[in-house]
Amino acid sequence: MMEPSKRAISQYSTTTDKLAQRVAILSYDTNTESWYPWLSSRLPVAGNDVLEAGSGTGDLWRHLDASNARSLTLTDFSFAMCNRLKELRLPRANVQQCDAASLPFADATFDLVIANHMLYHLDDPSAALQEFVRVLRPDGRLRVSLNGRDHIAELLELGAAVGRPSPIVDAARISAETAPELLSRYCKDVTVERFPGAFHIPEPGPALTYLASWGEDAMTVEQEGRAREWVGRKIKEDGRFTVKKNMVLFSAVKP
Repeated sequence: MMEPSKRAISQYSTTTDKLAQRVAILSYDTNTESWYPWLSSRLPVAGNDVLEAGSGTGDLWRHLDASNARSLTLTDFSFAMCNRLKELRLPRANVQQCDAASLPFADATFDLVIANHMLYHLDDPSAALQEFVRVLRPDGRLRVSLNGRDHIAELLELGAAVGRPSPIVDAARISAETAPELLSRYCKDVTVERFPGAFHIPEPGPALTYLASWGEDAMTVEQEGRAREWVGRKIKEDGRFTVKKNMVLFSAVKP
């Protein structure tokens, strides 16, 4: 099985397309408050020195006003992602390409560290968490979002049925189920909050786009046909293809 970091490099180092394909499913959320606004309301940015590790394409900052932060530092291992982040031209934002498990910042530099759905791409999530705590000031706050292992179970089932299995779930070395114990090793006041809702997909296209993002090669005509038939049948039966989610936000404080 390919290590998480090698999979991340193959998927994200030179392109942002795979991530964009996955993020697109968020637009089908049944929650009246979509993920990024929900998350944003739980991030104490104002007046603080803020670090987001694994910022990706920076979609969070399209929903969260960074102008009232004292400083904002966005990092990603991917050159392509960092270029996209620079294109956002966020006020007082510093974009730096680096490894989340070896941050190039001094101890006690930040008041808030954000790790939004990125730890499962790392070979050693524990090392990254230790780095996050190291660069936080005393009583600094950490926000980590992760998915449970049953997240998007219907898409996982579909992918397995058509020969397009997820490369992430079995390889991930952290999940929402294992995170509380790991966070408690390095932080205090660990709390858990689940993001309610599901994804209601009205036609096969978005599901096929998500499956396509899992592989290095394009889906075969046969795979596309079988997936389209599968999703179409669900829509005919239920009026939509329902994909349950298990998205969790962990909040913690540096001791």
